[in-house]
Amino acid sequence: MADKTASANDLARDPQRRIAAATAIGMNALKPIIHLQASMLRMWADNIEKFAGNYEKKLEETATTAEERDKERAA
Repeated sequence: MADKTASANDLARDPQRRIAAATAIGMNALKPIIHLQASMLRMWADNIEKFAGNYEKKLEETATTAEERDKERAA
């Protein structure tokens, strides 16, 4: 218990240690927020890739259908 009191008193007197402690607390608080943002960014990128794949597939289907119609008209 005496060690904790001495450490708290030292922290109160030393502004550099106080700033370091506040920075550590702030970084620990930001860590889950940064993880959440990273996971949301990954999910967003996956959705864009799925959309691009679906778009390409539909574009190819449309082009194939148009080619078949042109062949039927020519015949």
